[in-house]
Amino acid sequence: MPVIRLLSGDDFEVFRRIRLEALRAEPGAYASTVEEWEILPDDEWRRRLTENPVFVALRDNEPVGIMGLMRQRSSKMAHRATIIMVFLRADLRGTGLARALLENLTEYAKAQGIRQLELAVTAENLKAFRFYRRQGFIEIGRVPGGFLHEGREIDDIMMARRIQG
Repeated sequence: MPVIRLLSGDDFEVFRRIRLEALRAEPGAYASTVEEWEILPDDEWRRRLTENPVFVALRDNEPVGIMGLMRQRSSKMAHRATIIMVFLRADLRGTGLARALLENLTEYAKAQGIRQLELAVTAENLKAFRFYRRQGFIEIGRVPGGFLHEGREIDDIMMARRIQG
């Protein structure tokens, strides 16, 4: 089973490898493009790792999965955080690794005082939507045409899960 750990700013090369792989493998799943991330200088990769916690799954020291957390900044909303940058190599889907990444992220979030996890998934990504439902997330709304991919508007499904409180 792969090892899951929280990345530090010094791990920016690992972060870069798995993030760019994700953007290339699933371009329709992310708000960003691989071209936007490829041009980032090393300092920006480090900053993004220290600004938001990012967990990585490593198999034989090779990154195979990623899941990040972006906490709300305003004091009255700091109990909420959004799950971002989720990716798992296709050959590892259905193995329990995505659930393990989510569990690690959730335990970290609880320790930080976060009470609610939120995320957005495109309406066309039914496998991801079903995964999150199995993990206790509920649909809390939709943004019609919230995601634009290759000229097509796709609804964003907003989901949330209470983790404490």
